[in-house]
Parts: sequence; structure tokens; C-alpha cells
Amino acid sequence: MSFLDSLENNLKALESREEADPAKIARDNEARAAERAESAMIAPVAEALRNGPFTAGLLTACRVIGHKMRTLVRPTWIESTLRLEARDRKLELRPTAKGVQAVYFESGAETRTESVDLNGDAEAFARSWLEGTGA
Repeated sequence: MSFLDSLENNLKALESREEADPAKIARDNEARAAERAESAMIAPVAEALRNGPFTAGLLTACRVIGHKMRTLVRPTWIESTLRLEARDRKLELRPTAKGVQAVYFESGAETRTESVDLNGDAEAFARSWLEGTGA
């Protein structure tokens, strides 16, 4: 038996031993269950963010305000997160179990985080982000 054959057999034996480890299987099952539970809690908030009037108003306001500033605002959906990019600024609206979090970026660095009221004024929110007047 060559060295490579022996090495391959040893690796297969280690992999099969790891796959049969009941503790590892239990940890994986617990992690999957926690992930499913978190997804279930986030789902209503994500749905409100994706299909609610706040998002439609925000995208419209960003387009209008960005046009006045001669700035293209590019919206992108990444799973349930809405990312808006304008020049060197970036805003991510991330649904969480407690609501939507707005994460602000300047030149690629995170600057601040705040909660977003989906029943609030989308135009004022867009203006504060694009014009940099938000605190």
C-alpha cells in the first residue's frame, strides 16, 4: 500500500468518525433550529420592509432627492436586507426581530446604527441620509 493510499484511508476514517459523532449532530440540529426560529421571528418584519409603503416611499424619495443632487441612488436587495448606495455613502435596512435597523456607512466604514419606524416619514428619512443631516 502506498503512502497516498494510506493517507486517503486515514482521512476517510477520520471523516466518518466525525460524521457519526452524536454531540456534533446534536449541535448542528440545535443550530439549525435556532436559525429557523430566528427566521420565523424576522419574517413579518422582512415582509413589511419588502412590500410596505415605507420602502416604496423611500425609494421614490431617494430617486427625487438624488436627481436634485445629481446623485444616482442604487437600491439592491440582499436576501431580506435593502441596501442603498449613493456615491461613497451606503445605507442598509436590516430586518431584525425587534424591527428594522438602519446601518450607515461612509467610505466603506460603518458610522452609526439606528432603529427605523416603518410607519414614519420615508421622505424625511431619505433626506436625512442623502443630505447627511441625520444625527
